[in-house]
Amino acid sequence: MGMAMPLAKFTDREQRRFSGFVLSEMGVDQGQIAAMLDVSTGTAAAWEKRFTEGPNVWDAQRSGRNRIYGKDIEDRFIAFYCQTAPLKKCGRGRWSLRIAENELKKDGNPVGVSLSRSTMQRMLSRHALKPHLVRYFLQITDPDFFPKMEHLIELYLSPVEYLFCFDECPGLQILKRLAPDTRPGDEDAALRWLSEFEYIRNGTMDVFAFLGVRTGKVNVECHGDHTKKTFIAVFRRHVSKLPEGVNLHYVMDNLDSHCSYDFCKVVAKLSGIECPPESELGSKDNRRKWLGSDDKRIVIHFTPFHGSWLNMVEIWFRIMGRMCLKDSYCNPDQMRDAILEFAETWSKDWAHPFNWSYDGEGLHRKAVLRFIGMLTHSAGEMTLQLMTKESLLMVNLMNDYWEKVEPEHWRQLFVAIHQATEQLRENIRKSTQPIVKRKSKKALSLLLKTIEANTERAESVA
Repeated sequence: MGMAMPLAKFTDREQRRFSGFVLSEMGVDQGQIAAMLDVSTGTAAAWEKRFTEGPNVWDAQRSGRNRIYGKDIEDRFIAFYCQTAPLKKCGRGRWSLRIAENELKKDGNPVGVSLSRSTMQRMLSRHALKPHLVRYFLQITDPDFFPKMEHLIELYLSPVEYLFCFDECPGLQILKRLAPDTRPGDEDAALRWLSEFEYIRNGTMDVFAFLGVRTGKVNVECHGDHTKKTFIAVFRRHVSKLPEGVNLHYVMDNLDSHCSYDFCKVVAKLSGIECPPESELGSKDNRRKWLGSDDKRIVIHFTPFHGSWLNMVEIWFRIMGRMCLKDSYCNPDQMRDAILEFAETWSKDWAHPFNWSYDGEGLHRKAVLRFIGMLTHSAGEMTLQLMTKESLLMVNLMNDYWEKVEPEHWRQLFVAIHQATEQLRENIRKSTQPIVKRKSKKALSLLLKTIEANTERAESVA
């Protein structure tokens, strides 16, 4: 062959073409080349024709077409498409390319020119913008979210022997499809499962699962409800299967049944100690604090509020959903048998410890930026409960995690809060809930004082 070329100087197309040339010289046929390089057989055939004249792998020179619209037009279009709404009076709705194209044909449009759909698509693609897609998220509302998150991450990185992640998967619908599923290949060589759209409801089911962090094995029960009584019975049975006298640690969320006084009594009894009187554990916060104390055999580690995604068993629930919940079931027994068999097979053949790699990096900044967005666009729509929690969260971030957020974002937050302060105070004045009103007023006052104390700190690195 006698051909040495600096691959680093090739474009992606040229590198792939060069690989095709090498494979062709080695006698590999066109079909195999196409499969190996992920191109069509027509492309592989075109390459073969080029190679008859030598190792011609370079892209041909093209004059190209100059861009009609400059950066200013592109910026105005992106601002229009991503930051405005087609329903102007209520400020709602989402643009589509077709509707935006018609809007930009009107005189006095905010972009200044009329753009075709293909041009708009290229502009969005250049910036990797997909405003038509929606992703859901859980807003951080726990003022103590980050210390709780760090505690759980430490547990996962150095798990004790008997550490279990527990959760319920409630209200799973038992659906019987009107027609059986069509398997891949059954219908004209279909490449995917096909499910009938219409179904018959056959009730719901609740799944209780304990995931062993060090082994990845699960213990599962299925029930028709997830009441406090059912939860406590499930918890008792799980503890009874473990060696007596060993310390047990459980990660779970803040569901009322998980921090009820009845549950405290059960934990005390299973730990071989006397439960404090109900007057001492009168509030949920006191009960959570006692359940989380490490001076007893059983310790409960609670996830942050709105932080159930930090519970490792949620990973297993997603796997269960993919493998079990997409099928058609005639009755609860069929679904129960499938879920229990999957759990048993998982623990026997597939179980493995999940590699927890999330460290929370960047989440502090994201929490600040999301609050800035709410203050900028929706301050009048915020509930007082959310405003109170977000205010206290920002106070704790400024006091304990200042270095985790860039100074420019702190400055943006300070400006956004000052601009929205009057609106937030108006929200408080309108409230008819005295306790909520008092808490939100106190939280806002604390936030403003904390900002005042840190203003010079933020501006010193401007």
